Amino acid sequence: MEVIVEEISALTRKLTITLPEGDVQKKLTEAYDKLQKESKMKGFRRGKVPRSIIVKSYKPQVEGEVGEKLVQDTYFEALEKEKIDPVVHPEISAPVFGQDGTFTYVAHVDIKPDFELKDYKGIEVEKPDITVAEEEIDRELQVMQKNMAALRTVDDRPIQKGDVIVIDYQGYHKDNAIKQVKNENFSLEVGSGKMGPEFEEKLVGMQKGQEASHQVDFPEKHPNPILAGKKVDFRVSIKDVQERVLAELDDEFAKDVGKEFNTLDELKNAIRDRSQKKKNEAADGELIDRIMQKLLKNNEFEVPKRLVRFEVEEMIKQTEQQFEKSGMTLEAAGLSKQMLAENNEPMAMQRVRGDFILKKIAEIENIKVNDEDMDRGFKRIGDQYNMPVAKVKEFFQHRDDLLPFMNEMLNEKVLHFLREQARIVEPAATAVEEKKEEEGSAQA
Repeated sequence: MEVIVEEISALTRKLTITLPEGDVQKKLTEAYDKLQKESKMKGFRRGKVPRSIIVKSYKPQVEGEVGEKLVQDTYFEALEKEKIDPVVHPEISAPVFGQDGTFTYVAHVDIKPDFELKDYKGIEVEKPDITVAEEEIDRELQVMQKNMAALRTVDDRPIQKGDVIVIDYQGYHKDNAIKQVKNENFSLEVGSGKMGPEFEEKLVGMQKGQEASHQVDFPEKHPNPILAGKKVDFRVSIKDVQERVLAELDDEFAKDVGKEFNTLDELKNAIRDRSQKKKNEAADGELIDRIMQKLLKNNEFEVPKRLVRFEVEEMIKQTEQQFEKSGMTLEAAGLSKQMLAENNEPMAMQRVRGDFILKKIAEIENIKVNDEDMDRGFKRIGDQYNMPVAKVKEFFQHRDDLLPFMNEMLNEKVLHFLREQARIVEPAATAVEEKKEEEGSAQA
């Protein structure tokens, strides 16, 4: 085997791999022998078709299959020979069976970036504010109050923001009805933004039984491609107008929320505890994000472009799946894969660079994933999807599924290490306020 290595860029190597005639012809002969034994053609008995006819009939197929097998059998051997450690699957091109009986192919290989890791222990990050303000509790109560409110039809006044109305509407563009922009008995809270602020603002002041035509000018970048850049005339019929009857925020309201509450104070305390738990959980994630942002800022280096491209493709795939769950497509949302690729590339580059940083820390600190870590990860998935751990493990029997999961668990372990090593400081604003209070107390 002859391997010629060219440096295409700092992180990309071009390997031109040539296999000797003896090895290549042996594989071709084996393939043709197998075909000759199995082939049956008109005028010949099975296994008696001349080799020249077999070659003429099946040459492209045989060379394709043998070429693919030769690449599979020799690619990793070539990497080992040249001491190249790839970070992603290669890009194989230009497979050629030469006139001299040899076989040549080209592999473009991305390699791991070589960088000097900056300080990663004792990273100073601000502690996220986890205080639950009274205003937050009041807002939560108001949401409950609104959701539990009874609806009462009103006939004696115009529509106001906050009213829940029932309408029929049909959209027209240049006097032509748009079949996708039509609805009957559609329930809408005016001011919610569900139909867009301009449309909903034009409903304010109308009354039950009234019909009207309103023109709405949609911007070029509107998320719905059916409406984007169009002036649409909406013919609207108001069929019902309802207002919310809000209950008093008192002990009786608390009892209506749940049997476990006897007083409004008990309900407030439950809201406070729930909010505090959410903030505590969110704070842990935010601390990790702040640590990673500092690591990324302090460690800037080039990453393999093809690895970034694969990460972008994965992000696009996830976005498509989210739209599918909602019964939509990228096109219906006015998006394209090219647009998503451009938008996601900066984030993908950060993810790839962050992964290299974490792997380097794991190597330096000798952090490894053990069976206990894996079992904890399996249990977490089982708890999340209400599945027994044994069933979860079945999904990770194949190496291609297990390796990404192990990588995720390793990154989590490194991030936990960084969190333990970090210096968590109080938010700057809070520190200033505390200093002022201390100074005021000293003067008093």
